[in-house]
Amino acid sequence: MAKIVVKFGGSNLRTMQDIEHVLTVIRRYDRPLVVVVSAFYGITNMLEEMLFKAQHDHTSIAENLEALIAKKRDTIFTMIRSRDIQNKTKEIVDVRIKALKRYLKGVNYIGEIPPFVSDIVMSFGERLSAAIMTALLQDRGVSCEELTPEDMQLITDGEFGNAEVDFSASAEPVRKRLAGAATAVVPGFYGVSKEGKVTLFGRGGSDYTAASIASCIGAESLDIWKDVDGFRTADPKLVSDTHGIHHLSYTEAAELAYFGAKILHPRTVEPLMNRRIPIRIFNIAKSDVADKPYTVISINGTQKEDIIKSVTYSDDFCILKLEGPGVGNKPGILAKVTREMEHKGINIKSVITSQTSINFLLGLKDLQPAFRAVSGLKLTAVKDIITEENLSVIAAVGEGLLEKHGIAVRMFGAVSERGINMEIISVGASQVAAYFIVKQSDRDAAVRAIHEEFFSKQKGK
Repeated sequence: MAKIVVKFGGSNLRTMQDIEHVLTVIRRYDRPLVVVVSAFYGITNMLEEMLFKAQHDHTSIAENLEALIAKKRDTIFTMIRSRDIQNKTKEIVDVRIKALKRYLKGVNYIGEIPPFVSDIVMSFGERLSAAIMTALLQDRGVSCEELTPEDMQLITDGEFGNAEVDFSASAEPVRKRLAGAATAVVPGFYGVSKEGKVTLFGRGGSDYTAASIASCIGAESLDIWKDVDGFRTADPKLVSDTHGIHHLSYTEAAELAYFGAKILHPRTVEPLMNRRIPIRIFNIAKSDVADKPYTVISINGTQKEDIIKSVTYSDDFCILKLEGPGVGNKPGILAKVTREMEHKGINIKSVITSQTSINFLLGLKDLQPAFRAVSGLKLTAVKDIITEENLSVIAAVGEGLLEKHGIAVRMFGAVSERGINMEIISVGASQVAAYFIVKQSDRDAAVRAIHEEFFSKQKGK
């Protein structure tokens, strides 16, 4: 029987009561699992701050580590009942804290943070949570062991900070290592390069860890436990009358995640589509109905009459605009710019061109590095380089969006009726998504306008 991969994020691991709840959910499966865990809530941010401070302040290392040790020991000695398991877990945690301390001292010594050091330091949150969760399960009679990405050879492409799994190298060793009858507890967020270096999957990458393992072992499903009711027709913080979405296709889920829905890491569906492994999303606050996921993501998505399943947004977009007469028609400009951005490690989210302008959609952290990179090329055809911030991308997602006439017209018409100016519009880049860019101050009104057009009005039909 194929195993289920089960993933718990930091929002499930805030308090001891939350952790106890997670342990109960795991036991209710009553079968061997692969459990992928994120760092306990707040620990990743704490590690990030430690790294930053360690560059210039050696006294901060001991102070911050003491706070981290206190948190972990409190959990160990309060929640673990067996004295033997307590002591064994304390030893494991102490060894890992000492290793963390060595890396932080190295950062202080050289006064900077090399990428490989950043990745290994940031992985310690998951390493600590996996060790403690394994001990807690053993304490409650669950047959389990901790297996790290190093143990199972979850091999990556070696890129620091934003790695991808090399499935040709990983599939066989991961499958063999997880073939045992015991439950495996795996720290998420990272894998290892062929040279044995720790490489992160990006912030929130534990979802991707879980999906990659599920693909390698041919899992029955990937179960992701959240503190919300899965995907909804819009962000309930902005729209009061949202509805739950019970079925999504892989492509719909990927686009919603890419455009800001925080239910999944954007790359979660990648490893699962070809293997047709479903993703089931549960709300841990309602774990008494553990056999009833709130959203199921699979090859068998459903299509609704009005097509649009959800409207979402992201504020992590900005524009780098290259302007000049004929710049969009000048051979080689786009190639030179994209090559330079790739060299500088800058991710281009989208490119929209015209005769007089090339617009690069970027993440906020990449805007200034991209500006400097393009400025350094001294392109004669480019007369001006403009940056635009304080923008939001609004996306409507649904299977059949390009096939049913009038959907995009209704979407953009609903926004225009509110007097909202759309900076850039894109339809056709994806089979299931249409998006546009507005000033951030218009974001909430734009989301509400589209939601009202496609969801609120149908109540009266």
